[in-house]
Amino acid sequence: MATDTPLRPYDSAPMDDDRSAVRPIPPGTGPAARLRRLIGIREELLAWVPEERTRYTWYGAIVFNTALVGSLSMALALGSFRSDLPLAAVLLVAAVWFWVVLVMDSWLVSSTHGTAVKKWSLGLRLLLSVLLGLFIAEPILFQIFDKEIRQEIAVGNDQKVADYRGMLVACNPTDGASTADRPDCRRYQLKIAGSPAELSQQTASNTSRAKALETQVASINRTLKDKMAAEQRLCGRDNWIFRNGVRDVTITCERAREDSSSYRTTSKIDTYEKQLAALRAEGQTLAEKKNRAAETYQPLLQRAIDTKTRERAADLDTDGILTRAHGLKAVAGADGFALFLTVVLHLLLLGFDALPVLAKFMSGSTMYDTLLGARFEASRRLHSDELQVRHECARMEHGVQRHRVELDTSDRMQTLDHQYRAAQAERTVRERAELDARTERILRARHA
Repeated sequence: MATDTPLRPYDSAPMDDDRSAVRPIPPGTGPAARLRRLIGIREELLAWVPEERTRYTWYGAIVFNTALVGSLSMALALGSFRSDLPLAAVLLVAAVWFWVVLVMDSWLVSSTHGTAVKKWSLGLRLLLSVLLGLFIAEPILFQIFDKEIRQEIAVGNDQKVADYRGMLVACNPTDGASTADRPDCRRYQLKIAGSPAELSQQTASNTSRAKALETQVASINRTLKDKMAAEQRLCGRDNWIFRNGVRDVTITCERAREDSSSYRTTSKIDTYEKQLAALRAEGQTLAEKKNRAAETYQPLLQRAIDTKTRERAADLDTDGILTRAHGLKAVAGADGFALFLTVVLHLLLLGFDALPVLAKFMSGSTMYDTLLGARFEASRRLHSDELQVRHECARMEHGVQRHRVELDTSDRMQTLDHQYRAAQAERTVRERAELDARTERILRARHA
């Protein structure tokens, strides 16, 4: 079996001089290290597995490119939907969005290092990446299909304007006929002064008022005529009487005259006759206007329809995000190849935007993850040992304090006992001295 072992060339470097096998190697610096720092890679730990530097460098580049594409998408969106914004504002918003996407993707990637990430956890991260990708992909698709979307929007707006004009024409006949009884014409009726229908309605109203007033005037005139006839009959020469030697009318005649004069005043016959004359003059004027309306109404109607049509065309949106989204949907639905291309581009952009998480799915666990997991475990154990040491130190310190308290308590108890015995001895001495003094006084009294 020794013949199967390959021989090293005699002029090759010795095994001890192979510096690539030395671990750890110096930590990396430069742009590559900065890219790796974006995704939370620790260079001092990666120095133990330098073979994976390239993997994580490109991993960081993927995250950076995703944020760059997101900022470009935001700039395109603002340039398309808010063309009134200055360039500085667009660049500022794009820069902020670049930072937001970069932070989110960096967190999504860095939170998977060194841990046994479960599939459902990666699934949630992938869902978040897809939602972020949808927001980033739409403005880019709008720019790719910009020409087709604008054409679809223009055709749709022209059709809307044509339908609107058709309803205006249908709901406003040239003869001025009313379409108020049609429910579909309620939003399309135009108010134009001097229309034949309006003039006909005004003429009919004027005629009706005139007839009513004529009837009223005729009734008043008949009553007044009867009163005047009664006055003439009662005031005739045949009914005169002699009063103070002079022929004069009777009191009945005077009452009849007063009644007819009062009725002329209270019936307002003069006012009604003036109003009737005004209504007849107005009727003649309306008749003349009606005769001329056929020539003047149609140009006015056409001008009003043109004005409303221009206002409708000006109100239609051409650059709104929802309008462009509907335009993209219409373009995709009208052509099979456009639909296929839209779906493919959607999937491609979504895949690109979700690539930071997809890369973790595809690469799986690496040696760096193993080392970082081991460091996590070591840190956990060290922390646990540190807690145990602190607990033991605290326990011993508590024991010392307890012993100190016990000794202090014993000393205080001995002191109290000594003080008590000393007080007892002093009290005994005082009692003995007092007893001796009494005994001496008794003996002295007996000898005296």
